[in-house]
Amino acid sequence: MNGDTAKDLMSAGCQCIQAEETLDRAAQLMREMNVGALPICGSDDRLKGIITDRDIIVKCIAEGRDPARTTAGELATGLVWVPAEASVEEALSKMEQNQIKRLPVIENGRIVGMISEADLAKNLPDDKLADFVHRVYARA
Repeated sequence: MNGDTAKDLMSAGCQCIQAEETLDRAAQLMREMNVGALPICGSDDRLKGIITDRDIIVKCIAEGRDPARTTAGELATGLVWVPAEASVEEALSKMEQNQIKRLPVIENGRIVGMISEADLAKNLPDDKLADFVHRVYARA
């Protein structure tokens, strides 16, 4: 794992939702792809943020907003990412500092994948994974 990069750790083939798409469409994509988060991209294919299933529930539905009329761009948060060549340690550090469980990976200005907890579980030694989980969830 010493020379591994964020690109080695990530799940590739990440599908974006366009910023102007509605949250009901975001929820449908999440269901179809069996994921809990989607990167939000603008018309220029550049990362604008990330939206999670929890964001849709807490920031839209629980506030009485209509997911068919609210766009992903309106809830775009967390413009936190890591370059593809970043070390695994850098990626973990960024996730811990920002208390996030998913991290977009960017190469040549475009999103190429996402690092999730499942990726960490598959690739990290147990002690390092336990340390990460403790740091991210301890403050949550």
